[in-house]
Amino acid sequence: MDGPLLVIDRDDARPLGQQLVDGLRRGILDGRLRAGDAVPSTRSLADELGVARSSVVAAYDQLAGEGYLELRQGAPTRVAPLVRAEERAQRAPVGIEERAQRASRDPHDPPEATALELRPGLPSTARLDERAWRAAWRAAAKHTVPGDIPPVFGSPRLRVEVADHLRHARGLSCSPDDVVVTAGTSDAVALLASALRVLVDGTPRVAVEHPGYPSARRVVQRRGALETVPVPVDADGIDVAALRGIRPAPHAVMVTPHHQYPLGGRLPVAARLELLEWAAASGAVVIEDDYDSEFRHVGAPLPALASLDRAGRAVLVGSFSKVLTPWLRLGYLVLPADPALRSAVAAVRDDETCPVPGIAQEAMAELLASGAVRRHIAAARRDYAHRRRLVLEALAGIRGADPTGLDGGLHAVLRLPAHQVSARVVARLADEGIAVSSLADYSAVPGEGPAGLILGYGSPTDVQLVQALARVRAAVEAELAASVT
Repeated sequence: MDGPLLVIDRDDARPLGQQLVDGLRRGILDGRLRAGDAVPSTRSLADELGVARSSVVAAYDQLAGEGYLELRQGAPTRVAPLVRAEERAQRAPVGIEERAQRASRDPHDPPEATALELRPGLPSTARLDERAWRAAWRAAAKHTVPGDIPPVFGSPRLRVEVADHLRHARGLSCSPDDVVVTAGTSDAVALLASALRVLVDGTPRVAVEHPGYPSARRVVQRRGALETVPVPVDADGIDVAALRGIRPAPHAVMVTPHHQYPLGGRLPVAARLELLEWAAASGAVVIEDDYDSEFRHVGAPLPALASLDRAGRAVLVGSFSKVLTPWLRLGYLVLPADPALRSAVAAVRDDETCPVPGIAQEAMAELLASGAVRRHIAAARRDYAHRRRLVLEALAGIRGADPTGLDGGLHAVLRLPAHQVSARVVARLADEGIAVSSLADYSAVPGEGPAGLILGYGSPTDVQLVQALARVRAAVEAELAASVT
């Protein structure tokens, strides 16, 4: 590592940390440092160059965030493998049939191994503290092996930790007795759909956002609430006036008030109170999907509906899929005080016991109790805010396609003038090994709704993201130009 690769120039106007970043980045891009090569420890490199260790730590952190280095607890820092644009361009072209198959896949299906994944819903695990992760599973495995099934509402310790997590993260005061452990959001929605079936004579009707989360709509339909009623969304979120106008009133409504999925609006407090007032008057249940509330980039977080609810109508649904990894398949719901709903949920859970393995629940409780989750959220929030800026820079100035929906979360929306343009862009990018989603896939009314793309920026490294966004921009500009000729 000595020699011209890292020469510190004390007369250079650039800060020392920036010189370190530039020198290492140049060495990696030039091939003098190759994938898998170990770089010196922060302490030894600081001693060698005569700089503060904090400068080296900051440089390594920045390069790891950009995707040049891999930081792993208890292991040497190494150069990350880079997928260069020219290597992707050399891949064999995709046939028409395979291209159509790629373009028509559900946006929440598992990613293809060969695709650069820019579809929404996937977080980065690069910042996950592997030492804390392993320690949590070891601690869970130390317990005497139980001979019975986990409690129907979940591990008591995990429910305590989830309640404490929500108090810190969302300002929500709830008891562990209010928490029900679930196998992610889909299981929570399925549980509530079955509970509605217990409560309602006839077929429950559930209002859903249009456009909105397609998997939740399908789960509701398959698990008993057979009729969904689309409600349009505006720039802020669900149109409460339109919801009020539905006759007869739905038995429940599913909403994403913190960060409307997928368009990105944030429901104002006045509209939240109006929604709860409607629910109290109509006896409806409000299912609040709080799916990425930990990652707010613009503006202070607004209170969860559950914290404003006085009539016992709001159920909070959350998961650790965006916070940590979808691999866990672990989430929760927070029940309101309404005794009828709690009784119905308990009746369903008695028949369908908690599907999350007990050891996974204990490991998650350990991660929360250790503070590892809180630390991970803080680090990931900084990384996502940086990648958000990369998206804005890469896609700025495309006439007729402004990036939106970036005030929070892990995805952006690129609105386009027509669904045909969106479909062609998705297919063109699939040819290049880049997977994005079409906004049409989220419509609650087939063939209706806005056109555009949804781009997830949580999972790729910075290097991969910048390369992919350049191809996205080129594809969008080419198809927009073709659409006006």
